[in-house]
Amino acid sequence: MNKTAVAYFRTSSATNVGLDKDSLKRQQDAVRSYAASTGIEIVCEYYDAAVSGADALDSRPGFSEMLAYMLGNGARTILVESASRFARDAIVALTGHEYLKKQGIELIPVDAPTHFTEDGPTAKMIRTILAGVSAFEKDALVGRLRKARERKRKINGRCEGNPAWQPVTADVRSIAHDLAREGLGLRRISTELARRGMRGPSGKPYSTSSIQAMLRRPL
Repeated sequence: MNKTAVAYFRTSSATNVGLDKDSLKRQQDAVRSYAASTGIEIVCEYYDAAVSGADALDSRPGFSEMLAYMLGNGARTILVESASRFARDAIVALTGHEYLKKQGIELIPVDAPTHFTEDGPTAKMIRTILAGVSAFEKDALVGRLRKARERKRKINGRCEGNPAWQPVTADVRSIAHDLAREGLGLRRISTELARRGMRGPSGKPYSTSSIQAMLRRPL
């Protein structure tokens, strides 16, 4: 059984789009020739016209459609004329390739099939930069969360743990007695108190034993 793949084509400028232009035809010829020589069957072709090579992959209609097909149990290999047809921006190319690898998708530029599997100095440098950016963003997020907690403590006196609870005051007992006189059982009284924002120390609705103790105490 032959290996299956999809073909992805892209032109950057609208001036290179049209039946009288050779950009798409040149890409198709290169990809189809490689597929024929390697025994790969192209099952679908996708094309992004007038889309920059620096654009994020998820902003490209043709690429997004292709990825949706592939992630729905389609072919697991993408053929492109060259690495620059996939993306001209180095970070877009490498992050995009890393994402595809995680999805189990192989990317092959037919003019240099091992381009994305070679571990060259540029790839290493960009991976190092991306790892540093990821660590910076994580540290920044931790710092923002810490400052948010400190602000909340200044306002509320607390920020962690269960929500503040309503003490068992005479008012809480009075409402519990009123609900009991209306014929509500212990569980329904607890539910109604919770709905009104009156809860036990754990932040959960009062237990039935707590409601029973309230009802036993005189108002």
